[in-house]
Amino acid sequence: MTDDTAAPARNGERRDDEPGDLAGEVRALREEMTLLREHQMFRIYQSVPKVLFFRFAIGMAAGLGTVIGASVLLSAIIWALSQIEFVPIVGDWAVQIADEIEGLTEGMSEDQE
Repeated sequence: MTDDTAAPARNGERRDDEPGDLAGEVRALREEMTLLREHQMFRIYQSVPKVLFFRFAIGMAAGLGTVIGASVLLSAIIWALSQIEFVPIVGDWAVQIADEIEGLTEGMSEDQE
């Protein structure tokens, strides 16, 4: 078994790693780097205030999403608990939990006023 990449070029064929092709590769690499430098993300990250603003906005969005998600989930849990009152054993327990949660939320709203 022979490795074709290590074999020398035959009949005047050029291999990709020969020095004659190096100038073309460097030119192509330079063009790609120019396009990459002109990309919007690199232009944004060249300014510290812009980076700080975007990081702040990302943090605010994540925090807001967390609060809204937790509110929706807690509301769904409370609603589900209020719907299972008719189950004999679990119903009494669910009513107690719902009453405790309502008492805590009323106490918190009174503290804020």
